[in-house]
Amino acid sequence: MIGEPEMNPAQREVVELLGAPESERPRFDAGLRHELRAELEHELAPLVDQLDQDDQLFVSKHKLSQVHGCEARYLAEETEPFAWSVPIARGTVAHKAIELGISWRGDPVPTELVDESLARLSQGSDSMGEFLRTCGEADRAELRGQATDRVTTFFDCFPPLKPVWRPVPESKVRVELLDARIVLSGKIDLSIGKANGTTAGKVLIDLKTGGFAPAHLDDLRFYALLESIKIGTPPRLLASYYLEEGRAHAEAVSEGLLHAALARTVDGVARMIELRAGSRAPTKRTGPPCRWCPILDACSEGTAWCSGDDPERFESDTTDP
Repeated sequence: MIGEPEMNPAQREVVELLGAPESERPRFDAGLRHELRAELEHELAPLVDQLDQDDQLFVSKHKLSQVHGCEARYLAEETEPFAWSVPIARGTVAHKAIELGISWRGDPVPTELVDESLARLSQGSDSMGEFLRTCGEADRAELRGQATDRVTTFFDCFPPLKPVWRPVPESKVRVELLDARIVLSGKIDLSIGKANGTTAGKVLIDLKTGGFAPAHLDDLRFYALLESIKIGTPPRLLASYYLEEGRAHAEAVSEGLLHAALARTVDGVARMIELRAGSRAPTKRTGPPCRWCPILDACSEGTAWCSGDDPERFESDTTDP
């Protein structure tokens, strides 16, 4: 009988990260989900009047990160028509390939997974499908190569995910507030495990390229808040996994963390609504995202940062465009 393949050190570290004895897993009050929802609606209710009568505000981790960064860029991207490119599409293609690979029979081959991902996404009627059907051969080859690199790294670093671990790639979560006037939503790259009653057991994982950024913690805390409202028992652990480094940055979930995420969400939603209504003047904040800002040419602060003239410029490029 052939045994299971031996894991490399990076894969063993992932197994150690995911596991925890039942005695070490936190328990939460069964009423926590109702408490969090009630607090969100109480804080956001006064802001809804600034929305148009039939308007809905959709809030994602990306929009929260933007509005807590440079508000001028947030406003610009709200009005700028979205356009796919290789740097933007590569993550979508890679995540789809990883999703397929987790349930793939036998030993998944990254190039085959990426090709299948491209084929399936190309069949879509959305803008992503249109981009893949019409992009040039050079762009498609570049996209295929970059996505294959990410998928290969994932399977190099992660052990085979057993069905009993309940792995779920691209897990969607949504919370509608105030008669769906405000909708919080997200898609978790990978969730593993499950709650046992009110005892936490699930681990939420965000796959990252580049290096660590504080906003990555906020992204996962936002997901933990939504997951807690959705099922009532918060996740046990949050982990940003940096594919290029083969390491994870993990954080345990507590009620304090969830309330901090709630406060940041309320503050972000308030900024979004006020910026849209014109009752708040947008502030500017320079950093690596300036390189991809649609209003860079008209922004003296951003151009100074990109040229190296900003004395507070920092070199760490931690986010994709």
